Amino acid sequence: MEIFSKTCEYAIKAVLYLYTKQDRFAKIGIPEIAREIKSPVSFTAKILQKLSQRGLIRSAKGPGGGFYIGRKRKSIFILDIVNAIDGKESLNTCALGLKNCSSSRPCPMHFEILDCRKAIRNLLGSQSIEELSKKILSNEVYLVN
Repeated sequence: MEIFSKTCEYAIKAVLYLYTKQDRFAKIGIPEIAREIKSPVSFTAKILQKLSQRGLIRSAKGPGGGFYIGRKRKSIFILDIVNAIDGKESLNTCALGLKNCSSSRPCPMHFEILDCRKAIRNLLGSQSIEELSKKILSNEVYLVN
């Protein structure tokens, strides 16, 4: 079962990668990020641009440019990235894919899945990219296979 779109998966990996750099203010180019997260370069560029437009990461153009976190960046949580890439409603879609599923016209799974959705949103809203990147740097968890 996939929770995130492929675009969102790459976005999360890209932000985690930027956070794992020892100097979070160093500008990292698209080819390096794409290589490290195993994503096509052009696809990675579009994802990074969207993250930058949403204020989750920063970018600098020209020689020596690239993407970076920035000095005044507040904590980023997984839910911030999901909302920026897939939209705030992405975790509210019908489990069976019905377009008109709602509390007044529920699918067979509607009420059973409400608590799961709330738990997932709470989990994603509590998972700090900074804390997750520390686990990556200490080899507790891994970013790529």
